[in-house]
Amino acid sequence: MKEIINKYIEDHKEEFYQLGQELFENPELGFKEFKTKEIINRFLQTKGLSIDKEFAQTGFTVKIGQGKPNIGLICELDGIPTINHPYASKVDNAAHSCGHSSQVTIMLAAICALKEVINKYQGTVTLFFTPAEEFTDIAYRKQLIQQGKIKYLSGKENMIEQHLIDDIDLFIHLHGSGQYCGHHFSIGSKLAGFTYKKITFKGKSAHAAVNPSEGVNAANMCVLFLNAVNMLRETFKEEDLVRFHGMISKGGTTVNSIPEEVEYECYCRSINPQYLLYLSNQVDKIARCCAEAFNGSVEIEQQPGYLPLIPDEKLSKVVYNNMLNFFDDSQILHDEKSCAAGDVGDISIFKPIIQYGYTGFSGNMHGNNLLISDPYEVYIIQPKVVCGSVIDLLEQPELVNDIVNNFKPKMTYQQYINYLNNK
Repeated sequence: MKEIINKYIEDHKEEFYQLGQELFENPELGFKEFKTKEIINRFLQTKGLSIDKEFAQTGFTVKIGQGKPNIGLICELDGIPTINHPYASKVDNAAHSCGHSSQVTIMLAAICALKEVINKYQGTVTLFFTPAEEFTDIAYRKQLIQQGKIKYLSGKENMIEQHLIDDIDLFIHLHGSGQYCGHHFSIGSKLAGFTYKKITFKGKSAHAAVNPSEGVNAANMCVLFLNAVNMLRETFKEEDLVRFHGMISKGGTTVNSIPEEVEYECYCRSINPQYLLYLSNQVDKIARCCAEAFNGSVEIEQQPGYLPLIPDEKLSKVVYNNMLNFFDDSQILHDEKSCAAGDVGDISIFKPIIQYGYTGFSGNMHGNNLLISDPYEVYIIQPKVVCGSVIDLLEQPELVNDIVNNFKPKMTYQQYINYLNNK
């Protein structure tokens, strides 16, 4: 069956190249992927496929086969603001500088190829086209929540909340890892989790030249806070893979006045969920103390980000064996720990899942120079790896059962919803 699938992918490679380029040239931010959805739907119709379920404004699923096991595939629809990318949107600088458009093309190639042989097997393949993986454009997303169009800020959070993953046994996901740096694939990779904060220091405005003593300088509170947080860094443990980073998004209104309000937006990241909670609490404590030291006040808005990704080892082995059809072990990076985060980590709380990495790009991930440099490696090799892994699972339902039975959810559904609601 793999020979049939691989031949199908090869025979249609020019079609996949064109689709990949079209998607790459039409980026949209999360929950705004309307044109992206149109392009995909048009392509699906030419292949006799159709949308099964829609969710979270622009998300949808496509399903082939029937019965168990139900193997989930995931691709992500959105771009990220990237100024001066050659294909950046003129509206909001959206660009596929994270390579999500390539995921979409890969998974479309995979589902089309699997459709050719799925009637030979007992089982279902469900492909999730997921919006809004990048944690950006937050104000717009909050408007959608207020309008009742979405419930939470990311696509996969909404998938979980709507119980869309309940019937899936396990998931395969993949993500571009940038230009070639000695490895064509990565497998067994873990991702960090993060918490987003907006910290608003509040003081009192006064004329900066005439009577600065009557003001309360919010910028000074922020500077003290940044120095204090920097002193935490020496306590970070390497194994916890900790990062704290942010930006001043509002620094005052005019140079001629003492800054009355300063906003600092930041992420706390760690691969250790317990330390992530501890760090978040420490940052809040420091912010309050620094505001009080200058007789000011502080407001802290916290938004749960994404949970750490813990990949399933047995599922990773299935995908790894299919990677070996293209590159030997020396070209495969094992068990990487990354400070990057994705809402795929939230899926790993409930289901066995892996996210493997692939190359075929030039430039830097999230950089304005990211381009597809090797279309064959991206658009042809990857769907072969995905399809081969799916076929192995369909042909070994006992392996799927073993993976599922040995997986232990890390939260209940209600605990997760409470976490998203900051309870």
